[in-house]
Amino acid sequence: MINRILIRIKVVQVLYAYVVSGAEHDLAHYKKELVTSFEKSYELYYYLLKLMIDLTYMQERRLDDAKYKYQPSPEDLNPNMKFVENKLIAALCDNEQLNAYFEKHHISWQDDVIFMKMMLDKVLHSNYYINYMDNDAYGIDIDANLWRDLFKNVIFPDPDMAEMVESKSLFWSIEDFDIMGQFVLKTIRRIEEGLPEPILPMFKDEEDRRFGESLFADTVSQMEQNNELIDTLVKSDRWDKDRIALMDRIIMCMALTEMQGYESIPTAVTLNEYIELAKNFSTTNSGHFVNGILNSAMRQLRSSGKIVKP
Repeated sequence: MINRILIRIKVVQVLYAYVVSGAEHDLAHYKKELVTSFEKSYELYYYLLKLMIDLTYMQERRLDDAKYKYQPSPEDLNPNMKFVENKLIAALCDNEQLNAYFEKHHISWQDDVIFMKMMLDKVLHSNYYINYMDNDAYGIDIDANLWRDLFKNVIFPDPDMAEMVESKSLFWSIEDFDIMGQFVLKTIRRIEEGLPEPILPMFKDEEDRRFGESLFADTVSQMEQNNELIDTLVKSDRWDKDRIALMDRIIMCMALTEMQGYESIPTAVTLNEYIELAKNFSTTNSGHFVNGILNSAMRQLRSSGKIVKP
């Protein structure tokens, strides 16, 4: 599920590409690019769910192949099947919504053989797997807890996993990975709780679905007037407007647009979100600079009646 943190990240990235391109006549292309970026982020959520299934399938094939060794051991002939018969994985495999999406979008890790072998080995050598296999207790709670532990402590922190995600799609970044990963954990909990529809939608609701597209369009339409306000404030604070990073400008224009036009979002939330964007996506001092300018802008817009919300 794509939350507003990720929506803002996607909007600022597409806005940056739009401004740098200078293709003001091609706004429709960048609107479509924004929609595609949302769809691709949601696709990562499904890829991470499929990762659990494909790792399980790979281990099942290993166990099956071991039975046909020249001299199989008793353990080869009668392996512990607890991992491959995990009830969480069975629930994922039986989910019609998942299977339909996997088939439609060709979601699979089967072509990433070397990576998958390496990741499976890390799983099998982890204490979480070893303790799980040694535990005689069974149940969906135990099975779900295994994958929750594996994601939190083996898969998510793994640098090879992060590198694979970023190399698999131009639309995927570490921010996508972090946020979609949190929703995978939420999905595991929903399956554990037996909810009838455990798979999360792309957006929480229709308002969130519209938020990104309208924020992009509104920021573009208000960019000239917001830039004028920024330049006025920069001059009064004795900053050199020509030295402002382009990303800082775009972030501030987005923030000013959101402050003035989105009544359901408190200004404090807007300030905090865009200061974080500046820290993460612009220069070292951008957070401090953006904070100062946006606070000055907010005071001026309040006094002129252009901001009336809390």
